[in-house]
Amino acid sequence: MPYVYDCDSPPGGSLHELTALMGGKAANLTVMSRDLGLPVPPAFTITTAACREYLANGWPAGLDAELRQHMARMEALVGRRFGDPADPLLVSVRSGAPVSMPGMMDTILNLGLNDATTAGLAKASGSPAFAANCRSRFEAMYRDIVGEAAPDDPWAQLRSAVEAVFRSWNSDRARAFRRREGIPDVHGTAVTVQAMVYGNRSVDSGTGVLFTRNPASGVPELYGDFLFNAQGEDVVSGTHATEPISIIDERMPEVGRQLRAAVDRLERHHRDLCDIEFTVEHGRLWLLQCRIGKRSPLAALRIAIDMAEDPSFELTRAEAVERVRDLLANPPTVQAKRPASGPPIASGLPASPGVAAGEVVVEPNAAVAAADAGRKVVLVRSETSPDDVHGMAASVGILTASGGLASHAAVVARGWGIPAVVGAAGIRLDGDGFTCDGRRFAVGDTITVDGGTGEVFAGVVAGEITVAPEAAILLEWARELGIEVGEASAAPNESVPAGEPGEAAGSGEALAEDAVLTVLLVKGYASADAVAAALLAPPDAAMAALDGLLATGLAEEAVGSVRLTDAGKRAAHEAVERTAAAWGRPAAEAALDTFLDLDARMKATVTAWQLREVGGEQIINDHTDAAYDGRVLADLAALHGDAAAWLEPLVGGLPRLATYVTRLEHANAAAQAGDGRFVASPRVDSYHSVWFELHEDLILHAGRTRADEVAAGRA
Repeated sequence: MPYVYDCDSPPGGSLHELTALMGGKAANLTVMSRDLGLPVPPAFTITTAACREYLANGWPAGLDAELRQHMARMEALVGRRFGDPADPLLVSVRSGAPVSMPGMMDTILNLGLNDATTAGLAKASGSPAFAANCRSRFEAMYRDIVGEAAPDDPWAQLRSAVEAVFRSWNSDRARAFRRREGIPDVHGTAVTVQAMVYGNRSVDSGTGVLFTRNPASGVPELYGDFLFNAQGEDVVSGTHATEPISIIDERMPEVGRQLRAAVDRLERHHRDLCDIEFTVEHGRLWLLQCRIGKRSPLAALRIAIDMAEDPSFELTRAEAVERVRDLLANPPTVQAKRPASGPPIASGLPASPGVAAGEVVVEPNAAVAAADAGRKVVLVRSETSPDDVHGMAASVGILTASGGLASHAAVVARGWGIPAVVGAAGIRLDGDGFTCDGRRFAVGDTITVDGGTGEVFAGVVAGEITVAPEAAILLEWARELGIEVGEASAAPNESVPAGEPGEAAGSGEALAEDAVLTVLLVKGYASADAVAAALLAPPDAAMAALDGLLATGLAEEAVGSVRLTDAGKRAAHEAVERTAAAWGRPAAEAALDTFLDLDARMKATVTAWQLREVGGEQIINDHTDAAYDGRVLADLAALHGDAAAWLEPLVGGLPRLATYVTRLEHANAAAQAGDGRFVASPRVDSYHSVWFELHEDLILHAGRTRADEVAAGRA
């Protein structure tokens, strides 16, 4: 059986069988080129069978010959030769597993360049600057992905790139992703090699990513980003200001017409929202990828209705209901317009959308007690810390006097979907309540926070919450069709740590008491699972350590977790003093000082992940804009690289920092692999959660307090 197939001439079989053999990316190229006749650059695919053979026995016999055979066909189709110094054919190399595994490997563009072919590209294009730009992009991508400088021989470049993709199947990141998603390890990944088309060639060239409908609202309009005179990574890197898709209609109307026609054909073929990557070269449209696009719950409902009501889509009402059945089990709600309620008593930053009304509480324990008694409360704090999370979780809303959109309160509230207003500078806490503009609100008084506008009101002013109209329509269809909509499946236990058990301690190893005390001091409250995640230890070892602290009175049970008693806090501070003395206080202070620049980047990255700017206003990021999320994840990856390099030399002075290195690596890998919770969700060992604890640890070892750091504008 061959190891290589042309995407416009694949073997026989169903789309499912093609996807298993050629990967999802190549199967979609086959649909566009062979089935729909859309403009797709020539491509061939090295199959998953070749990957499995390589991983088991090394480079497959005969694969080199097949690569040359299929490259020769590509050369004939495009009229250029691979490695030709006069007018070279360049290719892109992309991974493509049968089941989508985002983040496993990036694309290599412009493969085939060396000194001779770069000179040839410059002469053939008439632009040395264009050729030099392609060369620098290729060399940077090659170093990042293959891990070495590119050789001069284009065929050696191609083989090394293919091997790098094959090896990536067994990378830690890919293995972790497959474990979470339940994907078998036996599949392997395909590799797609495609002729380059150049969006960076001229002012009538460009590259873009679009959704065939607005993925946030479901409105039938093109939604996405385009960038003139650019290549694909420019759109998602965050380094360039993109333009809306409508700019194509204005500046290249014929391309716009062709693009809309292609969009219509793809939507009707798939009968669903599509996510499309494309390039325009010298005014000619090329489609590079198409997949079913992600969308918000409300958009999913609207799209299902619109397509079922449009006879040209051939989507029945029964199919529409089945498509969104899980959403209908717990239908989305919308909020009626808030009634007029007079001026707000305070205003701050709209940190987490939604409107919530409840009694004022100023202590997290009081929030828990009130919630246990069935009362709704709004937790009001100067700023929150890990010590407050149990109270935050028990509250219907959160209000803080200080902090920005990347503050602890803002990030945790957004992660939990709790309406929150932060940085309301006009309020002053005074023990058992707060004052604002001369008016005092005591514990027990009722206030309303609007996390969408940043306003705070006296009393209850929230509007009526109703089931989304789209959900009501689909529920009625389900009733008429006799389709039973059951309860939504329970969410998985999100407290499971990201780290691999046993990396810091074996299952039979006892955890050092000082280490557990320090974890509890940093976290405030922690379960055995959370302690295990922090120390990269088995949960049973963490549970045994906590049982020991409970038995000696250094810890106590509280709200389903464990916290230090006063005696335990004294013992924990003594443990910190011992490690700080061994490290050296000046070294600890210097580490904290150099951490601040990285911390500013972290705050900006988390804020960008949870909020994005539209029309000059910050709105909640619903993660339907894949290009935007890609830019933020790229920023996180860059930050992680710098943070890891910064942390590495510090581990010698304070060995416990090694656990943060590993936890941050796990969180970044999970986020890059497609699990967005691991950017900032407080329910998992996310990057932000680990980062916040690292900051707290540094503050403690430098002999400072977070309150002092906040007051000094350093936290």
